[in-house]
Amino acid sequence: MREENINLKDKKLMFKQQIREKAKTILTDSIKEAMSAVLPITVIVIVLCFTITPIPSGDLLAFLVGAALLIIGMSFFTIGADMAMVPLGERVGSHITKTRKIWIIAIVSFLIGAIITISEPDLQVLATQVQGIPNMVLIGAVAIGVGAFLVIALLRIVFSIKLANLLIFFYTIIFILAFFIPKNLLSIAFDSGGVTTGPMTVPFIMALGIGVSSIRNDKNANRDSFGLVALSSVGPMFAIFALSFVYDLDSSGYSRVVVPDISDSAELWSMFQHEFPEYMKEIAIALAPIVLFFFIFQIVAMRLNKQQLLRMIFGLIYTYVGLVLFLTGVNVGFMPVGTYIGRILAGLDYNWIIVPIAMLIGYFIVKAEPAVHVLNAQVERITAGAIPQKAMNLALSIGISISLGLSMLRILLGIPILWILLPGYAISIILTFFVPKIFTSIAFDSGGVASGPMTATFLLAFSIGACEAVGGNIFSDAFGVVAMVAMTPLITIQLLGVYYKIKISKAPKKAGNDTFENDEIIDANEEIIEL
Repeated sequence: MREENINLKDKKLMFKQQIREKAKTILTDSIKEAMSAVLPITVIVIVLCFTITPIPSGDLLAFLVGAALLIIGMSFFTIGADMAMVPLGERVGSHITKTRKIWIIAIVSFLIGAIITISEPDLQVLATQVQGIPNMVLIGAVAIGVGAFLVIALLRIVFSIKLANLLIFFYTIIFILAFFIPKNLLSIAFDSGGVTTGPMTVPFIMALGIGVSSIRNDKNANRDSFGLVALSSVGPMFAIFALSFVYDLDSSGYSRVVVPDISDSAELWSMFQHEFPEYMKEIAIALAPIVLFFFIFQIVAMRLNKQQLLRMIFGLIYTYVGLVLFLTGVNVGFMPVGTYIGRILAGLDYNWIIVPIAMLIGYFIVKAEPAVHVLNAQVERITAGAIPQKAMNLALSIGISISLGLSMLRILLGIPILWILLPGYAISIILTFFVPKIFTSIAFDSGGVASGPMTATFLLAFSIGACEAVGGNIFSDAFGVVAMVAMTPLITIQLLGVYYKIKISKAPKKAGNDTFENDEIIDANEEIIEL
């Protein structure tokens, strides 16, 4: 008996040791991934600061502290999303569809969409930048738009409606209405579609789609689980269009972004010390509706056991800590430096150099978006590695690089945003007829995912600084960069689909087997090669 007790103790100790090692490995991997995402953009900014855009040493130090906070924040957020947001979304989606009652799916979907959108940090950032519309009015209108279109997105999965048909229909209406909207609100309307699908929204909504699609047994269920982010991004545009009948923005009323003057380390610490409580409060308020929903759902339907419940709670804590650190680093360290560098580059005699520099920044900055990691992981998991994260990252980086180059050209030359968005979306829609359907769904989801906190803060600040330097209209010229970032992945990801389609058609088959040598999972599921 004594030997059995000793063995039992040894087994418990071994189990605890395994848990610790696994947790350590997960944290280490998350930090490495975050460092690989943040360090390239940090190096680019440092090189610029020591060459053509010198900035005060205090602001550079604030930027470096912000970069460190980004790395730690992204690491915690990634772990939290895996532990809490994704499982919660899948369970909610699975439970509401099991009822088979459309009205329950519609009501719960609308509430989820609105609640999560209100808690989205990216939307909070955009709302504070749009001077002329009360913050809560803009946030409330956008939340209603997301909730309404999330209902449409989930019903599309239930009734197996083609995503491309809905996208063609709604974007046709959007571009028709765009010609009647004041130009100062037009760019903001398109930006609103991108900022609502950020680090808070994407993990939950994408997991919700997987949960809803799980009730279907047909071969296209996994493919149709994508597309929720794409349709949810459409609702905010209609919401801002509706606000255009009430509000009109005057660019002359926009207050210039002030770069803080930091003379020593004490002032630097004082600045971060002042901002930390603000973001702790902001993220607590943002997460509160989700936490409340989680506990109500746990009592009513989910009923997790003690171990699962603790895992969810710790996941929400990780998410909270990660977002606080991330947003503090971005807003305090990155945003002012982004404005300053954009202002200096656009004010040079050879200001054309801002175009290739912006493209270089765009290529690397998308890797620092927290929601991009969630999307890429979901894509790789759903396709069992057939669409690897490396391919997704490359396609997204190329797309964002192009969008930043076009955005800077638009600011320097005063090009109306519709001149770029209209042909861009036309190409995207045309490609839907030629690429595997899963790539269309992933592409339109990627557009919303790529335009996260880094875009809403650093890149928008960069554009505002450049626009101030050339004397452009802030609302019509600087705003719109989020929309540009959301557009180009629609093309590059679908072109990736064309590449995969050609690659599969040319791949040799194994003797006596109908599956492709390198694409067994694609052939087995008939998701990627099927038109």
